[in-house]
Amino acid sequence: QSGDPRDNAIAERVNGILKQELLTAAYATLSRAHQSVVTAIDIYNRFRLHSSLDMMTPEMAHTHAGPIKRRWKSWAERQAAVPVY
Repeated sequence: QSGDPRDNAIAERVNGILKQELLTAAYATLSRAHQSVVTAIDIYNRFRLHSSLDMMTPEMAHTHAGPIKRRWKSWAERQAAVPVY
């Protein structure tokens, strides 16, 4: 991999949400940091509603019957929409 965040945009987005919304800047111990990460991931998957999933959690979307309306654009779609001068 090149190290370009666009190579793994979904993981980068999830990491950003975890850092900005669910984790603090510093922890007293490694075990406390680990437990906070485990808790943050649980919140992200089971309780945090996502606009891109029709305001469902990832857990709800995973068990949802039927299609979910796609509310996001891929990197290529966003690039195609940018005007070239």
